[in-house]
Amino acid sequence: MPESNVPTARTRVVREPQRAVYDRATAYQILDEGFICHVGFTVEGQPYVIPTGYGRRGDNLYLHGSAASRMLRSLERGIPVCVTVTLLDGLVLARSIFNHSMNYRSVVVLGTALLVDDPQEKLEALIALSEHILPGRWKESRQPTEKELKATSVLRLPMEEFSAKVREGGVIDDEEDYAFPTWAGVIPLQMVAGEPISDARLLPGQTVPAYAKGYSRKKTA
Repeated sequence: MPESNVPTARTRVVREPQRAVYDRATAYQILDEGFICHVGFTVEGQPYVIPTGYGRRGDNLYLHGSAASRMLRSLERGIPVCVTVTLLDGLVLARSIFNHSMNYRSVVVLGTALLVDDPQEKLEALIALSEHILPGRWKESRQPTEKELKATSVLRLPMEEFSAKVREGGVIDDEEDYAFPTWAGVIPLQMVAGEPISDARLLPGQTVPAYAKGYSRKKTA
């Protein structure tokens, strides 16, 4: 697919359009750094928004979960879905309450999720999901059994209709408020991994792997 994405009437950013980003590189970098997506869908007139893990492989997002999950059972029937991912980078404290804001990066994907039937694609999607969360872990873990694979559903959402939105930088106050006597600025926020805590029943000689010691969510495009 092309690197740039022409927004549709549904994905064109209307509020603060100067923050809109429609290229795939930026959207994929946000998705690859995120952990959790929120999946919105409607069943019999009732809206649901469900948080879940995800993975990306090429131009497709993959969702997975129990085959008994209401969300996955509903989506595999081909109903429209909206998937969002947001990264919070900072709190922007202006002089006026009205102009307080946040620095963030977000992606919205619209489309129809499709059930993955091909066993090889399903396995590759599960690997992508695992590697998305913790690169290197799949090869060092027990592989899924046939029973576990059957109990797991995987859905593919093509990245055909999407948009990203980014807010960065400092305070934007009304000119008359710059004389107001209060602190203003940005409080940067980031996810930082702590020291790994070994399980009490580790086998002798098992040490913390490098990918756990130096874990970070920062990704490159």
